[in-house]
Amino acid sequence: YSATLQISEPNEFDIMLVMPVARLQLEESDDTGAYYYLTFKRNPKEKNLLKFLDEDGKLSAFKMLQALREIIKQEVKNIKNVDVTVTRKKAGSPAITLQIKNPPSEISVDIILTLEVQQSWPASTQDGLKIEQWLGTKVRRELKYRSLYLVAKQNKREKVLRGNTWRLSFSHIEKALMNNHGNSKTCCESDGPKCCRKGCLKLLKYLLEQLKMKYPKELEKFCSYHVKTAVFHSCVMWPNDTDWHLGDLDHCFQKCLGYFVECLQKSQLPHFFIPKYNLLSLEDKASNHFLSRQLNHQLNNRFPLFQE
Repeated sequence: YSATLQISEPNEFDIMLVMPVARLQLEESDDTGAYYYLTFKRNPKEKNLLKFLDEDGKLSAFKMLQALREIIKQEVKNIKNVDVTVTRKKAGSPAITLQIKNPPSEISVDIILTLEVQQSWPASTQDGLKIEQWLGTKVRRELKYRSLYLVAKQNKREKVLRGNTWRLSFSHIEKALMNNHGNSKTCCESDGPKCCRKGCLKLLKYLLEQLKMKYPKELEKFCSYHVKTAVFHSCVMWPNDTDWHLGDLDHCFQKCLGYFVECLQKSQLPHFFIPKYNLLSLEDKASNHFLSRQLNHQLNNRFPLFQE
């Protein structure tokens, strides 16, 4: 999905490798409501996955990723005419990364192991996805019927990193929200009025990308997901298509940015689907404030970064 929203030459791609699983038992691994231990119910249909259980009977993300990495390494050997290497991302990253060196430029592809379960979303999501005013109750109900995605993701907060936590993922829902983003059905359709919601997201992502390049150390905690979340909250705060006229891009962009800066100053940005999960922790107050200062500087000086 990232590729469609990158402004500069897209060189990073995410591919979700989705594995359907019949039924899982989810147990919260901490108080965020985002990270879970997974176990099978009695007599699982997934006999082939039993070898990936750890000693406590929990499904080990680490073991599954190891096996997947081996399969991918074998497959990559069969690719003759392209230079592909399998690289290790940071420890605890859920992705297996392929570096593809071939003209015109090098690209990296993250393969993300994702389990898809046809069961209702866990309790932590109950008060999330507050889109009633924006897209309506019916759309919310339909989206919440969609299956649950879990990605192999190490929980940083765990004292002992065992590699057996999984994180909820809503990228399929986020994509649906981005594609059907209008309060009216015809927003951004060929004959409908155009809005700037996607434009705001692109500009905010670009701004953060540029700042991260300038201050990699100070801003390493931040990623485009922070910005995406802020834009979804903005869509809820300003639910009407008239709030997002394409011609008002600069004004709308500044409103979204202003909201994001407020979040940074309070160190409060609730996950859009898991409201109790704060994406900006108070421990990172210093870096939150650093980013808010940088963004304010951009805002008050007509965005020097866009001029460079």
